[in-house]
Amino acid sequence: MISKQHFAFLALALVALIAAPAFLKTYGLYLLTLWLVYIIAALGLNLTVGYAGLKSLCHAGFMGVGAYTVAVMMKAGFSFWLASPVAVVLCFVLGLVIGFPALRVQLHYLGFATLGFNLLLVLFFRNEEWLTGGTFGIQNIKRPELFGFSFEGNVTFFYFVLLITVVAGVVLALLLRSPWGRAFAALRDNPIRAESTGVNITAYTLMSFAIGAAYAGIAGALFAPLVNFIEPAPFGIANSLLFLMMVVVGGSGRFYGPVLGAAIALLLPEYLRFLKDWYLAVFGFAAVAMMIWLPGGLLSIREQWLLAKAKREAKRQATPSGAEAA
Repeated sequence: MISKQHFAFLALALVALIAAPAFLKTYGLYLLTLWLVYIIAALGLNLTVGYAGLKSLCHAGFMGVGAYTVAVMMKAGFSFWLASPVAVVLCFVLGLVIGFPALRVQLHYLGFATLGFNLLLVLFFRNEEWLTGGTFGIQNIKRPELFGFSFEGNVTFFYFVLLITVVAGVVLALLLRSPWGRAFAALRDNPIRAESTGVNITAYTLMSFAIGAAYAGIAGALFAPLVNFIEPAPFGIANSLLFLMMVVVGGSGRFYGPVLGAAIALLLPEYLRFLKDWYLAVFGFAAVAMMIWLPGGLLSIREQWLLAKAKREAKRQATPSGAEAA
């Protein structure tokens, strides 16, 4: 059960998000909606990397599969409500496929394997012009309608994405509080010990990739109608590294880490644009500095402070005893 303070903070944050469109212009609302889309994708990667302890550098590729599936099916005349579940299921299956190398290799070797898979997906998006439009992409992707009500407006689509984000977050929170979540944590901490206690290592390794990929598919299904145009560039290796940075900077293995990490990765560069040609350099330096001094992510600040305080207390208590012994 969550505490009253935790619940009050979540309610306040939700109220602030609901009220936000009234204070934002078109571009600001677009960034806020994109932030929610990135949160969904980063939540899935956090499950794979943070909770299950695996390495994945193909998350943007999975998001691309979701986006292209929705775009292609909607262009073929199917509705968003049929195309999006197909996109999620397809990403889930591809996640199972890419999960098999995780049964054979670990650590950076697994990272390289998933990196190669992302490259294959980008090449497919770029070269199969008959399906994906190649470098010209797919244009005029309509936003969904439901019972005659259209989400075409920026505000209505924002609230739609917000609802999906909240539902995705609640589902993942319930999953992590279930025996599955404990199994993922055991897989991360000590796979051999986890297997000795009856955890099916094969099944949970595959499922961590599959569920993480499905969340990327949800993000891709929302990304396509948000931008109204997709092409291969947003789903390349650079964005997979960006998603990984969101998880690590926010706090890998911490539920709210992707929320904070996505805000840093997406919104901080926008606020640094007044530096003109230097804004990306400053952003990169800030990210490196955080990794050096806060390897556990921004959400580990309180723990780092408590640990430093405990060390100071222990040192202060040890000094008199050492002097007396002398």
